[in-house]
Amino acid sequence: MMGHSHAVSGAMLYAASAPFLPPLLLDTTLQPADILMGTVLCAGAALLPDLDHHDGTIANFLGPISRVLCRLVAWVSGGHRHATHSLLFVALTGGGTWAGVTFLGRDFTLGLTFFLLALAIRALRLHPPGDGPTMWITIIGLAALGTAGMNTWMPNAPGWLPYAVALGTLAHLLGDCLTMKGAPLLWPHKERYEVVLIKRSGNDIETKVLVPIMSVATFVLLWFTALSPTVVN
Repeated sequence: MMGHSHAVSGAMLYAASAPFLPPLLLDTTLQPADILMGTVLCAGAALLPDLDHHDGTIANFLGPISRVLCRLVAWVSGGHRHATHSLLFVALTGGGTWAGVTFLGRDFTLGLTFFLLALAIRALRLHPPGDGPTMWITIIGLAALGTAGMNTWMPNAPGWLPYAVALGTLAHLLGDCLTMKGAPLLWPHKERYEVVLIKRSGNDIETKVLVPIMSVATFVLLWFTALSPTVVN
Protein backbone atom coordinates (compact mmCIF):
# COMPACT_ATOMS: atom_id res chain seq x y z
CA MET A 1 0.00 0.00 0.00
CA MET A 2 1.01 3.61 -0.54
CA GLY A 3 1.94 5.88 2.34
CA HIS A 4 -1.26 7.90 2.05
CA SER A 5 -3.34 4.72 2.34
CA HIS A 6 -1.42 3.55 5.41
CA ALA A 7 -1.93 6.91 7.14
CA VAL A 8 -5.67 6.93 6.47
CA SER A 9 -6.01 3.34 7.70
CA GLY A 10 -4.23 4.22 10.95
CA ALA A 11 -6.47 7.23 11.50
CA MET A 12 -9.60 5.17 10.85
CA LEU A 13 -8.62 2.37 13.22
CA TYR A 14 -7.87 4.79 16.03
CA ALA A 15 -11.08 6.76 15.54
CA ALA A 16 -13.08 3.52 15.44
CA SER A 17 -11.49 1.93 18.50
CA ALA A 18 -11.06 5.00 20.74
CA PRO A 19 -14.43 4.72 22.51
CA PHE A 20 -14.01 0.99 23.21
CA LEU A 21 -10.46 -0.36 23.48
CA PRO A 22 -8.75 2.29 25.68
CA PRO A 23 -11.35 1.83 28.47
CA LEU A 24 -10.82 -1.92 28.21
CA LEU A 25 -7.03 -2.00 27.81
CA LEU A 26 -5.94 1.20 29.57
CA ASP A 27 -8.77 1.62 32.06
CA THR A 28 -9.32 5.17 30.86
CA THR A 29 -11.97 7.01 28.88
CA LEU A 30 -10.56 9.28 26.20
CA GLN A 31 -11.70 12.88 25.98
CA PRO A 32 -12.58 14.43 22.59
CA ALA A 33 -9.19 16.18 22.43
CA ASP A 34 -7.41 12.86 23.12
CA ILE A 35 -9.34 11.21 20.29
CA LEU A 36 -8.52 13.97 17.82
CA MET A 37 -4.83 14.10 18.71
CA GLY A 38 -4.55 10.33 18.81
CA THR A 39 -6.17 9.98 15.39
CA VAL A 40 -3.62 12.30 13.79
CA LEU A 41 -0.65 10.73 15.58
CA CYS A 42 -1.85 7.21 14.77
CA ALA A 43 -1.90 8.23 11.10
CA GLY A 44 1.76 9.15 11.44
CA ALA A 45 2.61 5.98 13.35
CA ALA A 46 1.16 3.96 10.47
CA LEU A 47 4.23 5.01 8.48
CA LEU A 48 6.81 3.78 11.01
CA PRO A 49 7.37 0.33 9.45
CA ASP A 50 8.40 2.01 6.20
CA LEU A 51 11.40 3.61 7.88
CA ASP A 52 13.15 0.58 6.39
CA HIS A 53 12.57 1.89 2.86
CA HIS A 54 15.20 4.41 1.77
CA ASP A 55 13.18 5.36 -1.32
CA GLY A 56 9.63 5.23 0.08
CA THR A 57 7.03 7.92 0.75
CA ILE A 58 8.67 9.06 3.97
CA ALA A 59 12.34 8.82 2.99
CA ASN A 60 12.64 12.59 2.53
CA PHE A 61 10.14 13.84 5.08
CA LEU A 62 12.89 15.45 7.19
CA GLY A 63 15.36 15.96 4.36
CA PRO A 64 18.89 14.55 4.80
CA ILE A 65 18.12 13.48 8.38
CA SER A 66 15.33 11.11 7.37
CA ARG A 67 17.29 9.73 4.41
CA VAL A 68 20.13 8.72 6.73
CA LEU A 69 17.65 7.36 9.29
CA CYS A 70 15.85 5.23 6.71
CA ARG A 71 19.11 3.77 5.39
CA LEU A 72 20.18 2.95 8.96
CA VAL A 73 16.87 1.28 9.79
CA ALA A 74 16.99 -0.69 6.52
CA TRP A 75 20.48 -1.91 7.34
CA VAL A 76 19.62 -2.92 10.91
CA SER A 77 16.30 -4.56 10.03
CA GLY A 78 17.44 -6.52 6.98
CA GLY A 79 15.85 -4.39 4.28
CA HIS A 80 12.34 -3.46 3.26
CA ARG A 81 9.49 -5.55 4.70
CA HIS A 82 11.56 -7.56 7.12
CA ALA A 83 11.89 -6.87 10.86
CA THR A 84 9.93 -3.61 10.87
CA HIS A 85 6.94 -5.38 9.31
CA SER A 86 6.47 -7.82 12.18
CA LEU A 87 4.40 -8.10 15.33
CA LEU A 88 7.67 -7.84 17.25
CA PHE A 89 8.13 -4.35 15.84
CA VAL A 90 4.58 -3.45 16.90
CA ALA A 91 5.45 -4.54 20.45
CA LEU A 92 8.74 -2.63 20.39
CA THR A 93 7.19 0.61 19.18
CA GLY A 94 4.35 0.42 21.69
CA GLY A 95 6.60 -0.65 24.56
CA GLY A 96 9.28 1.86 23.65
CA THR A 97 6.73 4.66 23.58
CA TRP A 98 5.39 3.64 26.98
CA ALA A 99 8.91 3.58 28.43
CA GLY A 100 9.71 6.98 26.93
CA VAL A 101 6.52 8.60 28.19
CA THR A 102 6.93 7.02 31.62
CA PHE A 103 10.64 7.52 32.27
CA LEU A 104 11.77 10.34 29.95
CA GLY A 105 8.78 12.62 30.42
CA ARG A 106 7.47 15.59 28.52
CA ASP A 107 10.47 16.15 26.26
CA PHE A 108 10.16 12.63 24.86
CA THR A 109 6.40 12.98 24.41
CA LEU A 110 6.71 16.24 22.49
CA GLY A 111 9.63 14.97 20.43
CA LEU A 112 7.69 11.89 19.40
CA THR A 113 4.62 14.04 18.70
CA PHE A 114 6.69 16.19 16.33
CA PHE A 115 8.11 13.11 14.59
CA LEU A 116 4.69 11.47 14.10
CA LEU A 117 3.12 14.73 12.93
CA ALA A 118 5.88 15.11 10.34
CA LEU A 119 5.19 11.57 9.10
CA ALA A 120 1.46 12.25 8.88
CA ILE A 121 1.95 15.54 7.03
CA ARG A 122 4.20 13.82 4.50
CA ALA A 123 1.92 10.83 3.99
CA LEU A 124 -1.22 12.95 3.67
CA ARG A 125 0.60 15.32 1.29
CA LEU A 126 -0.11 18.46 3.31
CA HIS A 127 2.95 20.18 1.83
CA PRO A 128 4.20 21.65 -1.46
CA PRO A 129 4.81 19.04 -4.20
CA GLY A 130 8.24 17.58 -4.75
CA ASP A 131 11.02 16.20 -2.56
CA GLY A 132 13.26 19.24 -2.26
CA PRO A 133 14.03 21.62 0.62
CA THR A 134 10.72 23.48 0.23
CA MET A 135 8.84 20.27 0.96
CA TRP A 136 10.72 19.14 4.05
CA ILE A 137 11.14 22.63 5.50
CA THR A 138 7.38 23.07 5.22
CA ILE A 139 6.84 19.73 6.95
CA ILE A 140 9.16 20.72 9.78
CA GLY A 141 7.39 24.05 10.22
CA LEU A 142 3.89 22.54 10.21
CA ALA A 143 4.92 19.74 12.57
CA ALA A 144 6.45 22.26 14.96
CA LEU A 145 3.26 24.35 14.94
CA GLY A 146 1.13 21.26 15.46
CA THR A 147 3.31 20.10 18.34
CA ALA A 148 3.05 23.53 19.99
CA GLY A 149 -0.72 23.36 19.66
CA MET A 150 -0.95 19.83 21.04
CA ASN A 151 1.27 20.83 23.95
CA THR A 152 -1.67 22.86 25.25
CA TRP A 153 -4.07 19.93 25.28
CA MET A 154 -1.87 16.88 25.79
CA PRO A 155 -1.61 15.38 29.30
CA ASN A 156 1.82 15.22 30.89
CA ALA A 157 1.92 11.44 30.45
CA PRO A 158 -0.65 10.53 27.78
CA GLY A 159 -1.46 6.87 28.38
CA TRP A 160 -3.11 6.70 24.97
CA LEU A 161 0.08 7.58 23.07
CA PRO A 162 1.68 4.08 23.24
CA TYR A 163 -1.67 2.68 22.17
CA ALA A 164 -1.82 5.05 19.18
CA VAL A 165 1.73 4.18 18.12
CA ALA A 166 1.22 0.42 18.40
CA LEU A 167 -2.16 0.58 16.63
CA GLY A 168 -0.77 2.66 13.78
CA THR A 169 2.12 0.26 13.31
CA LEU A 170 -0.29 -2.67 13.33
CA ALA A 171 -2.51 -0.93 10.78
CA HIS A 172 0.47 -0.74 8.43
CA LEU A 173 1.13 -4.46 8.74
CA LEU A 174 -2.50 -5.34 8.11
CA GLY A 175 -2.49 -3.13 5.04
CA ASP A 176 0.63 -4.77 3.63
CA CYS A 177 -0.95 -8.18 4.20
CA LEU A 178 -3.50 -7.17 1.58
CA THR A 179 -0.76 -6.92 -1.06
CA MET A 180 1.07 -9.60 -3.04
CA LYS A 181 4.31 -9.42 -1.04
CA GLY A 182 2.55 -9.70 2.32
CA ALA A 183 4.33 -9.15 5.62
CA PRO A 184 6.52 -11.41 7.81
CA LEU A 185 4.31 -10.99 10.87
CA LEU A 186 6.18 -13.60 12.92
CA TRP A 187 9.70 -12.40 12.03
CA PRO A 188 12.40 -13.72 12.43
CA HIS A 189 10.30 -16.55 10.98
CA LYS A 190 10.44 -15.58 7.31
CA GLU A 191 7.02 -16.71 6.11
CA ARG A 192 4.97 -13.85 4.70
CA TYR A 193 1.26 -13.62 5.30
CA GLU A 194 -1.03 -12.24 2.63
CA VAL A 195 -4.64 -12.07 1.54
CA VAL A 196 -4.21 -10.39 -1.82
CA LEU A 197 -6.74 -7.64 -2.37
CA ILE A 198 -4.35 -5.07 -3.82
CA LYS A 199 -2.29 -6.57 -6.65
CA ARG A 200 -0.33 -3.39 -7.27
CA SER A 201 0.28 -0.42 -4.96
CA GLY A 202 -1.67 2.60 -6.11
CA ASN A 203 -4.18 0.65 -8.20
CA ASP A 204 -7.84 1.65 -8.51
CA ILE A 205 -9.01 -0.62 -5.70
CA GLU A 206 -6.65 1.12 -3.29
CA THR A 207 -6.96 4.73 -4.44
CA LYS A 208 -10.56 4.89 -5.68
CA VAL A 209 -12.28 2.44 -3.33
CA LEU A 210 -10.40 1.76 -0.10
CA VAL A 211 -8.96 5.22 0.59
CA PRO A 212 -12.23 7.13 0.00
CA ILE A 213 -14.16 4.64 2.15
CA MET A 214 -11.60 4.88 4.98
CA SER A 215 -11.49 8.68 4.74
CA VAL A 216 -15.25 9.06 4.98
CA ALA A 217 -15.42 6.49 7.78
CA THR A 218 -12.76 8.39 9.76
CA PHE A 219 -14.62 11.70 9.56
CA VAL A 220 -17.94 10.06 10.46
CA LEU A 221 -16.37 8.30 13.43
CA LEU A 222 -14.70 11.50 14.63
CA TRP A 223 -17.98 13.37 14.39
CA PHE A 224 -19.71 10.96 16.72
CA THR A 225 -16.79 10.55 19.13
CA ALA A 226 -15.10 13.96 19.24
CA LEU A 227 -16.61 16.67 17.04
CA SER A 228 -20.36 16.53 17.55
CA PRO A 229 -21.62 19.46 19.70
CA THR A 230 -23.36 16.99 21.99
CA VAL A 231 -20.03 15.23 22.61
CA VAL A 232 -18.01 18.42 23.10
CA ASN A 233 -20.56 19.84 25.50
